[in-house]
Amino acid sequence: MYLPPHDPHVDDPMRFKPLFRIHLMERKCATVECMYGHKGPHNGHIQIVKKDEFSTKCNQTDHHRMSGGRQEEFRTWLREEWGRTLEDIFHEHMQELILMKFIYTSQYDNCLTYRRIYLPPSSPEDLIKPGLFKGTYGSHGLEIVMLSFHGKKAKGTKITGDPNIPAGQQTVEIDLAHPLQLPDVENLRDFSELSRIVLEVQEQVRREEQEEEQRQEEEDHSQQAASQPAAVPLGEEGAEGEETAAGAQGMTQDKASASQPFVLPMGVISRNEDYPRTCRICFYGTGLIAGHGFTSPERTPGVFVLFDDDRFGFIWLELKSFSLYSRIKVSFQNAQAPSREAFDEMLKNIQSLAT
Repeated sequence: MYLPPHDPHVDDPMRFKPLFRIHLMERKCATVECMYGHKGPHNGHIQIVKKDEFSTKCNQTDHHRMSGGRQEEFRTWLREEWGRTLEDIFHEHMQELILMKFIYTSQYDNCLTYRRIYLPPSSPEDLIKPGLFKGTYGSHGLEIVMLSFHGKKAKGTKITGDPNIPAGQQTVEIDLAHPLQLPDVENLRDFSELSRIVLEVQEQVRREEQEEEQRQEEEDHSQQAASQPAAVPLGEEGAEGEETAAGAQGMTQDKASASQPFVLPMGVISRNEDYPRTCRICFYGTGLIAGHGFTSPERTPGVFVLFDDDRFGFIWLELKSFSLYSRIKVSFQNAQAPSREAFDEMLKNIQSLAT
């Protein structure tokens, strides 16, 4: 098991916890041992389900239980997972969320299914190198997010989830075609000023999407009406559009090389106050929020803040909350996607599992 550091220390290294081990014997035989719990290795089972997928099962789940019952198990889990005791957590809502997470995770400690994930492919045009990041999620603690680039969009996909937004969902989406010009630091402290800037861009994006839909409908109608559609002009228009997008991306890269002062607006809550005080560039984006059990999910406006090659942030406008993300600097062998298509297919698959 690959665990994030204790909340809210996003720059600390990841933690490892063994879950099972395999002893290879003579004549191609093998024994499997479950390592979960605090009573030492015990009998387990592994089954290869299909390509890139396998399951583990514990055959002695009594080894996972503690003499003090669920209360002792919860307190031990809290120390190991969060690095604190229940008495350290004064916020009642946070206690409730942590208890929910314990109940969810402990239901599946005896039978787990593993599916392969790929690291996102990278290209020279990317804003920063894509990959895995640790991020602060308020009372939910630290979670793992995969940042990937898709043309004019960047996506942050949850690799680990919580009782509100499960793993596999797209937690943030960054609109790289709409950089934000933040006010100077003094005016940036005013949340209403930042909100005004973001909502103006949101309205602009909405208008552009409507115009694009209308243009697409008109093109479809004209192609249906014409006996011989004008393929050459369409191709030229598409090429010009690509050049314009490439030019805009080049300008974005130039802006990203500079830095500007940054401070969170008054009233925006951050689990980690040790965020950078300068940033390279900001973009309009949306963040996914939902009720417990992924009820009533909706995308809400926000600000993507690029600090450096290894850190970025996201201001959730509606929640008045700030998430800080730090790159996981571990080299994974054989984790690169064989193709862009294979990576996109994997993203679809993990999202369908979550829903």
